[in-house]
Amino acid sequence: MTDQQGFKDLPAEDASFLHSLLQSLQSLDWINLGWFAGVVFALVLLFVAGLKVPARLAFASRVASATLVAAAALTVAILANLALFRHDAHLDLTHEKAFTPSVEVREVVRGLSEQVEIAYFYQKQNLAARALGAMLRQLERQNLNFRVQLIDADQNPALASSLGVRTYNSAVLRLGDRRVEVITTDDREIALGLLRLLRRRQVVVCFAAGHGEYDIDNFEFHTHFEGAHNHSHDVSSTGVVQMEQHGLGRLRRAIEKLGLVARKVAFATGQPIPDDCAVIVEANPRTRYSPGETDVLRGYLERGGSAMFLIEPDYAVDDSLAALLAGAGIAARDGVIVDPMEHYFTDEQMIAVARYGPHPATRGLALSFYPGARPLEVLPAPGVQVMPLASSSADSYVIANRLGDQSKAKSGPRASQIIAVAAEGRLNESVATPFRIIVAGDADFASNSFFPYLANSDAVLAELAWLAREERAPSMKPPVEVLPTVSLTGEQMRGIFFITVLLMPGLIALAGSAMWWWRR
Repeated sequence: MTDQQGFKDLPAEDASFLHSLLQSLQSLDWINLGWFAGVVFALVLLFVAGLKVPARLAFASRVASATLVAAAALTVAILANLALFRHDAHLDLTHEKAFTPSVEVREVVRGLSEQVEIAYFYQKQNLAARALGAMLRQLERQNLNFRVQLIDADQNPALASSLGVRTYNSAVLRLGDRRVEVITTDDREIALGLLRLLRRRQVVVCFAAGHGEYDIDNFEFHTHFEGAHNHSHDVSSTGVVQMEQHGLGRLRRAIEKLGLVARKVAFATGQPIPDDCAVIVEANPRTRYSPGETDVLRGYLERGGSAMFLIEPDYAVDDSLAALLAGAGIAARDGVIVDPMEHYFTDEQMIAVARYGPHPATRGLALSFYPGARPLEVLPAPGVQVMPLASSSADSYVIANRLGDQSKAKSGPRASQIIAVAAEGRLNESVATPFRIIVAGDADFASNSFFPYLANSDAVLAELAWLAREERAPSMKPPVEVLPTVSLTGEQMRGIFFITVLLMPGLIALAGSAMWWWRR
């Protein structure tokens, strides 16, 4: 059970506070903290005792007495400083923990079983670089296999040149003959560099092309029409590019920061999917599959491959692809899910998901949202394990299209709808490695426009890690460039409206009326 799950019965504010407090307590080095407290207590005790020591001891010479007291005080101070240096305790009292490495970074460093050397060439005038240097020193004390060398690039230009460093704030990570260079003042980028350095095999994530899928070379952030509303993603103050469809450029950047390789693969020609593709991603196809192309996918999965299908509601799934998914225990139904209870902002078709199915790909996920999703269904499939990953609330219903009449659907039966599902099994009993499939009834949650917000990026990357069979590897979330925002669900917005528009003005009117009546 995660910490957040343990606080699920508490109010949101209390749960957040307790979770933050628990993280702070877990981040403390209790052994060094005990040494630190013991040395400070000893120094205070010596100071109190020193106040009671007579000014002159019973020695013949006043000079000898003063020299002895001074030498004793100096010896105690040196030993105390040595003890504090050997057992330093780091206390970060800022709310954001701005001077402490993140939990994920500490876990990566603690897991090092081989000696890694890092030379960080920083600029003294850069406060962020100096703060990163202090964090690297903290990390060095947590694992003897993590050796840190902080170098002022201005004072050691020859050393920087010998290592091929041409830029300030460059970290050179070395493991034997392997090396990775990272230019950053962020501790998370250092951890990502460590993961790339430690990676023993090349993991290739192949993105299907040839059916009008989302492009991994498209990095643009843009507006679009989604659901029943016109969404601008709250970026009215920034330059927005109007485009025909989304891209997956931000997902590609995140994949490459993790040390994985992103590549386009077109299997429309009938050629088999390359064996070095650890995962094949089919993100929002626009044209129908031919039976031959489906056979290519089937052959890949029969060999123990992994695939992610992101299928939008307006895509007509052909019979051959539907049969392939049915063999994996999954069916993509028609329509669009509407959730009046749990949705993002004011759009009931942007499903907010806070509860997930028990699965390695959903471990520790926070709130994510799916902007316009089709319902999925679990089918019986022998030898295949199927697990729903994300679902809407029990008050949900399905409409035929996004802009159609919803009155009949609103008055009909309501039930929770599956949005994403994972399956694992064998299509060919002669193959030892089982296939892995994740199907989502939405592709936009992984696109440039929605990828950075809430836990969407965490959900996509965790699913890709499970598909690539790296769910047990150290987890690290690449930082994503995004404007600071406050994201609210529909329920939270209704609560704010009730308090600020109804409750507070009502109390003021009530107090004014009571005062008028009393003075009348």
